[in-house]
Amino acid sequence: MSENLVTLFADKIIMQQKTFYPLDRNYLINKIYALVGDCVIDYPTTKNLEMLDIVQLLVDNAVANQQIAADSNSREILACQLTDLYTPAPSQINQHFWNQYQLSPQAATDYFYQICEQNNYIKTKDNAKNISYQTSTAYGDLEITINLAKPEKDPKAIAAARLQKNNGYPADKLSMENEGYLGRADFPARTNHRIIRLTLGGETWGFQYSPYAYFNEHCIFLSNQQRPMHIDSETFTNLFEIVRLFPHYFVGSNADLPIVGGSVLSHDHYQGGRHLFPMMKAPLKTSFQLKNHPQIIAGIVNWPMSVIRLAGNNPTDLIQASQKILTAWQHYSDESVNVRAIVADKQHHTITPIVYCQNQQWIIDLVLRDNQTSQQYPDGIFHPHQDVQHIKKENIGLIEVMGRAILPGRLQQELQEVKHYLLQEPNHIADYHLTWAQSLQKSHTINDSNVEQIINDSVGQIFARVLEDAGVFKNSPVGEEAFQRFLQVLN
Repeated sequence: MSENLVTLFADKIIMQQKTFYPLDRNYLINKIYALVGDCVIDYPTTKNLEMLDIVQLLVDNAVANQQIAADSNSREILACQLTDLYTPAPSQINQHFWNQYQLSPQAATDYFYQICEQNNYIKTKDNAKNISYQTSTAYGDLEITINLAKPEKDPKAIAAARLQKNNGYPADKLSMENEGYLGRADFPARTNHRIIRLTLGGETWGFQYSPYAYFNEHCIFLSNQQRPMHIDSETFTNLFEIVRLFPHYFVGSNADLPIVGGSVLSHDHYQGGRHLFPMMKAPLKTSFQLKNHPQIIAGIVNWPMSVIRLAGNNPTDLIQASQKILTAWQHYSDESVNVRAIVADKQHHTITPIVYCQNQQWIIDLVLRDNQTSQQYPDGIFHPHQDVQHIKKENIGLIEVMGRAILPGRLQQELQEVKHYLLQEPNHIADYHLTWAQSLQKSHTINDSNVEQIINDSVGQIFARVLEDAGVFKNSPVGEEAFQRFLQVLN
C-alpha cells in the first residue's frame, strides 16, 4: 500500500494543525502541487512520516520535477513555503500567545517555542550537530561550543547571491518586514517566520526565537524602529521590563561599540533565553556600598572580565544605579592600566548589561567594556590577543561574556589535525596551531585514551584566557587596585 505525498501532507495539515479544514482539502492539495510540481511519488503507508520528513520528500520531488533548482537556498525557500501552510497566521499566533500568557508566562513561551520547532524555523536537528562540553577553570565550569549548525552556502548559492539585486527590502535581518518574506539568493527565507508583538517603553517591539540557537530557548527582542544599538537608561528599563514579562528568561544587550559589540550594531535588539550561564553562577569576589542606594547589594564578580553585580528588590533603584555606573564609566580613564574613556573625541567605554531573577531578587550584571586599539593590539587592547586567536579571534559578545564560547566550525577539522599531530600520525595541522600543539606535547604524556580530553581542556583554558584579555581590570594586584579606584568615583 502506498499514498501520494501531496495528499498525505494535506491530510496531516487538516487533521493535526488546524490551519485548514476538511472543506479546504482540494484547495490545499492544489496549493501544494503548485509549489512542488504535478509529478509526485507515492510513499509506503507502512512508514510513519513526521511533518518535516514529508516536507523534505516534497522538496526532493520539486527538484526532480525541475520546479526549483537543486541548490540549498532554493530548497530552503520551498521548505519554508510548505511549513508555512501549517503555521498559523501572525495575528492568530499573537492572540493565542497572550491568551496563554494569562495562564502563565511560561505557558505562552512554551506554545510559541513549540510552533517554531514544528515548522522548523528553529533548526532543532541542525542545532543538535553543535559540539558542546564544559571545562573546569579558575572561574568555574566554562561552556565550550563549536558551531556546526549553520550550513555553509554551496557554490551555486554564492554565485546566485552575487547576481542578486538588493532593493533594500527587508531593511535588515532583524526587521519585522522579515515575517513571511519569501527569501532570495542573498537573504534567508522567512515565509514561516512569526513574531510576537509586545510594548516596551511605549514602543512596539518584537519577540522571536533564533533559528540557530546558541542555548536553550535562545530568543531575540527587536525594535520595530531601525535604529543603532544603544546602551542607556532606556536599555536598562527595557531589560527589566522584559524579565518582568518573562521571569523564567534572562535578557541582555550586546555593547553598542565596535570590537566589544555583537555582529549587528545597526538594529536595536536584545537577546535572552532560558539558560543559567557560568557567569550567573559566579560568586562575588568583593562587595561594596553605593551610598545613594543602600538597599542594593553590590559587588565585583569573580570572573575573568570586569563585572559589577547589583541585586535588589526595586527595579527602579537598580536602573538608577546602573545608569550612574554607566555614566561614570563613560568618562573614566586610568592611564596606569591603559583604560581611556575618550581619545580624540571618540568614545571607547560602554557596558554589556544582563538582567535576570535569582533567589527572588532582581539582578543586573554590568560588564565594563573598552574598545581601544593600539599598535601592539590592532584588533583591540581588550580583545582576544594574537596568541589565542587560533582558537577565537571574533568579537566577545553577550553570550561569550557570560561564559559560553561560540567557536567557529573550522575548529572541528582543525582540532582533529591537532590530535593526529599529537599522536605523531600523518596530519595537516594548521601553522597557527603548531606552537600550541608543541606546548601540549611538552606538558603532557599523550596517548590515544587521553588526547581528546587534553585538547578539549586546553581549548577551555584558552577561552578563559580570551575572556581575561577582554577584561579591562585584570585579576592581578595592579588590576584589582585599579578596579577599586573606579568604584571610589561611584560614591
